[in-house]
Amino acid sequence: MGLVALALLGMGSAQAHDFRHGDVVIDHPYATPSLAGTTTGAVYFKSIRNKGKTPDRLLSARTAVAARVEIHHMQMDGNVMRMRQVPALELPAQTEVSLRHGGAGTHHLMLLDMAQPLKDGDRFDLELVFEKAGTRRVNVWVQTPRAGAPAHKH
Repeated sequence: MGLVALALLGMGSAQAHDFRHGDVVIDHPYATPSLAGTTTGAVYFKSIRNKGKTPDRLLSARTAVAARVEIHHMQMDGNVMRMRQVPALELPAQTEVSLRHGGAGTHHLMLLDMAQPLKDGDRFDLELVFEKAGTRRVNVWVQTPRAGAPAHKH
C-alpha cells in the first residue's frame, strides 16, 4: 500500500508543470504540434497568475525554436477568428489570465519563422520578459490537444 501511495504521489508531482517568478505564476506552458511544412506555431498557458498587489505586463518572449515570438490577441469578428499582435499582455494585480487554445483564451504567443515543425512530445525553453517580475525561463511541452478540442490554425 505504501509503494502505491508513493507511486501516485510521484505521478502527481511529475505532471506539475508550473513556474513561479516573484508574484507571477506561469501555469503549464504548452504548444500544440504544428502542421508539417509550416514555419509557425503557438504557445499557450493554462494560466498566468499575478498574485501581487501591483499590475505587471508580459512584454516579450524568445526561444531558440523560432526567429521571433509575438504576443497575439484573438477576437471573433462575425464567424472569423482574427489575430493581431499586441505590444504586451496586461496582468492586473491578483488576477489570473487564461491563454488556452481552442477559444478558451484570448491571447497566445505566436512562434514565427521556425526551422522545423513542433512535434508531439517535443520540449523547448522559452524566456518570458515581464515588466516588473523580470525574465523567467520556462519549459514548454508540445502536446496534442485532447479529443474534441479544436487546434489553432495559422
